[in-house]
Amino acid sequence: MSRVGKKPIEIPNGVTVTIDKNNVTVKGPQGELARSFNPDMTISVEENVLTVTRPSDEKEHRALHGTTRAVISNMVEGVSKGFEKSLELIGVGYRAQKQGTKLILNVGYSHPVEIEPEQGVVVEVPSNTKIIVKGANKERVGALAANIRDVRPPEPYKGKGIRYEGEYVRRKEGKTGK
Repeated sequence: MSRVGKKPIEIPNGVTVTIDKNNVTVKGPQGELARSFNPDMTISVEENVLTVTRPSDEKEHRALHGTTRAVISNMVEGVSKGFEKSLELIGVGYRAQKQGTKLILNVGYSHPVEIEPEQGVVVEVPSNTKIIVKGANKERVGALAANIRDVRPPEPYKGKGIRYEGEYVRRKEGKTGK
């Protein structure tokens, strides 16, 4: 049995889960998320507990069992608490600013880089060297944070670039003279 798959999901107060065959809709204070899952998986809600069961022990069903449960759990957590990723800019003159909903990055290129977040994801800039990406959908928050990081990934010689908060960048030694 899948250890992750057989864990029940507690549904907090203020969150409603609607199941229509293999379509799951989760509504909460942070927003609404909907997703369709494999029709082989059985998703059921009893009182305030959601469970996912699989029809057999086939390899495909075992793989889908834990994944389905984890994705639904992230949906429930997202609409109740939300997800957040923090990034920091390290480098002389590197700065971020918000213009409307757009994020504008000055990270050593000849032009500023503009990033438009998609609907449901919010970008905050508390200081000009810190960026916070927030939203209900864990997948979208992580993807936007990764796209921002890809603009200027941290380099190993001086450590300059955009990195996740708390990320360790292994430093390399530069050239040595004769």
